[in-house]
Amino acid sequence: MIYLDHAATSPMPDCVLQAQRELSAEVWGNPGGVYTAGRQARRTLDEAREKLSEILGAKPGEIFFTSGGTESDNWAVIGTVQTFPEKRHIITSQVEHHAVINPCRWLESQGWDVTWLKPEKDGTILPESVRNAIRQDTALISIQMANNEIGTIEPIEEIGRIAWENGVRMHTDAVQAAGQLPIDLKKLPVDMLSISGHKFGAPKGIGALYLRSGTHIEPFERGGGQEKSLRSGTENVVGAALMALALEHYRNGSFEAMRRMRDRFITILTEAFPDVTVNGSLERRLPGNMHFSIPGIHSDSLLMQLDLAGIAASAGSACTAGSLEPSHVISAIGGDKTAASLRLTLGHENTEEELSVAFQCLKRILEKRKG
Repeated sequence: MIYLDHAATSPMPDCVLQAQRELSAEVWGNPGGVYTAGRQARRTLDEAREKLSEILGAKPGEIFFTSGGTESDNWAVIGTVQTFPEKRHIITSQVEHHAVINPCRWLESQGWDVTWLKPEKDGTILPESVRNAIRQDTALISIQMANNEIGTIEPIEEIGRIAWENGVRMHTDAVQAAGQLPIDLKKLPVDMLSISGHKFGAPKGIGALYLRSGTHIEPFERGGGQEKSLRSGTENVVGAALMALALEHYRNGSFEAMRRMRDRFITILTEAFPDVTVNGSLERRLPGNMHFSIPGIHSDSLLMQLDLAGIAASAGSACTAGSLEPSHVISAIGGDKTAASLRLTLGHENTEEELSVAFQCLKRILEKRKG
């Protein structure tokens, strides 16, 4: 199989698989225990927190482990507005992941006002549109660092500075960005940042929410008092350790090679088929992301034919797979909602040869479509 859906999930590299086997056998204690097995688990958890904070430019006490990106996003959004009950306004965008969109929609149903910023045609959220949307009662701005479907990298530094200048809390969903983009939280003007381990080669079920020191937020879960009583529940020690290891491994890969493969594939496909449209920014784009609108064929038919040829791809967000509704991202940027959407996302193990095979296969499918 040629796997071209790393934005949905990335396979665990050998070093993470080996560590998973060893840690699962050796670090099984409850980190709340005072006995040897518990202390060993606590030490492993602390080391994972320290390694993750070092990679992200944070302090260890600012990293809170969660079950993944959805929990981290929900906690950031709902926990913030619960902290400021007198502020009833939220700013987000029309192209966010549903892990931000749906909690914001739920808050709308509970009486909060949400400003849904419309992106430019390439998916960019203009900082000035954020500035113009801020009100006296704005509690939160939540804009993703990079789009999970079309790969556009958002101007988070500028948006974050605007948020801070106006005394508004800033959250960014960095689930797609972590591992592919440099993140230095000592410099990045955000109060909260979400990541999910399985996007860069950790197991599913582990993520983190960065909370800048001094950022008050309501607890996500109440229970035994773990994670400073903000996210109770016995910690996923092995998952946390593997997430830190996977992020360290993934960020050391060659993103320049990934960009070259991406750009070459975009060029040869659009030259061979001028009616194929590239969605998202060509300049500010995740290194491994390609997203196309292809007229004259349905997404499900295209993906099925690719799968039969041994190529794993997607139409967009894996979280909405099977939905008959057009992508909310494509709708927001004014894309062709009748065309098939094809998202190809690369990992470090992908090769030029694999992309050549994928192109030839896609070429045969699209030529039949034209016939």
